[in-house]
Amino acid sequence: MTHLSNEDLILSAKSVIRPRSTASGKLIADVGAALVTEKGNVYKGVCIDTQEGTGFCAEQSAISAMVTAGESRIKKIVAVWKDGAIIPPCGKCREIIWQINKDNWDAEVIVEKRRVVKLKELLPHHWHNKF
Repeated sequence: MTHLSNEDLILSAKSVIRPRSTASGKLIADVGAALVTEKGNVYKGVCIDTQEGTGFCAEQSAISAMVTAGESRIKKIVAVWKDGAIIPPCGKCREIIWQINKDNWDAEVIVEKRRVVKLKELLPHHWHNKF
């Protein structure tokens, strides 16, 4: 398995950012995400914002690519805005990361350039703990 540094994964996320406007004037592809699986494969995606709020986050796009390839276990994930700022995953993305594979509870999430936390730290009072 290939080892990817945090910086390598951040650069991978940045590599897919190509902001442009949609027909409705919304900006798409201004956030890129990259994740590495337990098998060492890297999947990338971009966000798509829409006027009606039916778009999706870059993390969701990268996760979709991973699932399409037959994987579900995330080792590490990051999202980056067009200016290079790292963006922690929104609540919906956090939930999707966990629901794709319960072992993703221990996935590492890059939340700042030099700060990585486990998904379970971002969801300390998760609903599944009630069952």
